[in-house]
Amino acid sequence: MLFLYNLFVIFASQALKLVAIFSPKIKLFVEGRKVVFPTLEQKIKPSDKTIWFHAASLGEYEQGLPVIEKIKEKFPSHKIVVTFFSPSGYEVRKNNTVADVTVYLPLDTKKNAKEFLTLVNPELVFFIKYEYWLNYLSELKELNTPTYLISGIFRENQMFFKWYGGFYRKALDTFTYFFVQNENSKKLLRQLGKANVAVSGDTRFDRVAAILEKDNSLDFISQFKNNTLTIVVGSSWPKDESLLVDFINSNKYNVKFIIAPHNIKTEQIEHLKNSIATKTVLFSERKEKNLADYDVFIIDTIGILTKIYSYADIAYVGGGFGNPGVHNILEPATYGVPIVIGPNYSHFTEAIALVNLEGCISISNIKELETTLRNLILIEVERDEKGHICETFVQMNKGATTIIMKTISNFELL
Repeated sequence: MLFLYNLFVIFASQALKLVAIFSPKIKLFVEGRKVVFPTLEQKIKPSDKTIWFHAASLGEYEQGLPVIEKIKEKFPSHKIVVTFFSPSGYEVRKNNTVADVTVYLPLDTKKNAKEFLTLVNPELVFFIKYEYWLNYLSELKELNTPTYLISGIFRENQMFFKWYGGFYRKALDTFTYFFVQNENSKKLLRQLGKANVAVSGDTRFDRVAAILEKDNSLDFISQFKNNTLTIVVGSSWPKDESLLVDFINSNKYNVKFIIAPHNIKTEQIEHLKNSIATKTVLFSERKEKNLADYDVFIIDTIGILTKIYSYADIAYVGGGFGNPGVHNILEPATYGVPIVIGPNYSHFTEAIALVNLEGCISISNIKELETTLRNLILIEVERDEKGHICETFVQMNKGATTIIMKTISNFELL
């Protein structure tokens, strides 16, 4: 099976080069990996001490950020190396300030794994949430490098728990310790004979809780809001937007809308703007305009949504009409904002919990959206109550980073 896995990785690496000709995203994926080894040779000396964090994409990076910051604080003489698998993570966070080196993770061939680990030579490794690259894990085990999984989550339908997943189960032997999000994940690992497991919870709660300690002010958002009740739409997709545009165009209330689409391609932004009947302004054209005069503000840039949520009275988080489902609801939740999402959220434990607690409301069609938003707009006590549920939920679930750091210190692995 491992032979077939390696054969597939080699085949995929060649196929991606062809796909890159037609896909800008895959081109970033391919081209970005060409400079990984020269970058590592330039930025890491043989005498450097390093700690390596791997994140699949942006969400996993944000999830691991509290641990990265604490590790950097605890071991200031070590260089922090962060790798991404996906362009949607690397391209957004390639200039982050917490890591000393940020690169793509080379594809999981034996040759790449050996060369990468020779150049980085990490004393400690963290994989965030998932991604079990068999050749990298095999090399780490051979090198006897302490390796942790943080904010891990396991489900019965994963290959580890299938009769044919033996070679994948073997990869789990690499990990020194598993820090998982819930009891079910711990139970599943225990069934495989893994005793080195702790339920730490999800480090994302620590990250979003820490947001409150930062300066989240944005003058142009304050000017637009102008003390008016505001609905912030974050990470929206076309299906989300089609429902919301219907509501916006028939809006009978004194309310403003800020829309931060997941995709900010020019043609899609223009389509969205042209579909809205009321006064609408783009972030890219905000200069020399009196933003208070507008009803809808479309954010055609990235990197500021977290701060924008601090101005929300109500939040709609997109992705819930697609697969795998809704985007990050914890960012608006930490500000004490009631949240509305689409119907697809079953893969996200925090969304399930907040829907059950009634701080978050799932809708499936325009009628449900209209009813939900009308109630949240008109009934202040309901808006405040649901917002309080969301804020309390975040505060009650933080602490995963402390558990992880305490366990690492107890084992004295560094």
